[in-house]
Amino acid sequence: MSHPSADASMSEASTTEAFAILSRLLDDRWTCRKFLAEEVPQERIERLLTLAQRTPSWCNTQPWQVVVTSGRSTERFRAALSEHVLSQQPAADFAFPAQYAGVYRDRRRACGFQLYDSVGITKEDAEGRVQQMLRNFTFFDAPHVAVVTTEADLGVYGAVDCGLYVNTFLLGAQSLGLAAAPQAALASYSPFIREHFGIPDNRRVVLGISFGYADPTAPVNSFRTSRADLDDVVTWSR
Repeated sequence: MSHPSADASMSEASTTEAFAILSRLLDDRWTCRKFLAEEVPQERIERLLTLAQRTPSWCNTQPWQVVVTSGRSTERFRAALSEHVLSQQPAADFAFPAQYAGVYRDRRRACGFQLYDSVGITKEDAEGRVQQMLRNFTFFDAPHVAVVTTEADLGVYGAVDCGLYVNTFLLGAQSLGLAAAPQAALASYSPFIREHFGIPDNRRVVLGISFGYADPTAPVNSFRTSRADLDDVVTWSR
């Protein structure tokens, strides 16, 4: 029989290892904005999606449904959405932020400046900013897109559960050596996406995730965003 203190030590070692693995995945994960053309093997995509299915949800409703594109499907979607965006106004299923004020504005601007600096777009280059924005709708050249939808009747909490799913997906992709870009921009054309993929009207588009293998030579993939300190986001109540 093992000694209680030995069991506790083993448990602590196991916890330390698990925490280190999760910390590394979170530290290393980033939003890719330039992908290689190489497709991800189907078996690896299925491993990723199987892992994402372990995401918790309210009452285990699992409200997410996912359309995953590959090959010609990705290319058709890329071409059709890019053309649609140039001639149509956005129409999202969920309201986008009314404004970015205070610290939220500051963080958003800092991220934007890092992005523009990485590709040499100056503050005065309005056309360059527009062209970089349009890169969202070509999926940053990714070979795959996962369109995540939720059940309309489940309301905001169905969307929250889908957010948890997206985070599991992103960490799973990182663990499998894949890069990903969660894109709310795609959801700004929700009716088009529903029509393109034949998604029922009772489904609401939460976002799209472009994924594949990162282009390590692309300057746009060189920057990393920061995170706020605990004192900025946590209020302790004792």
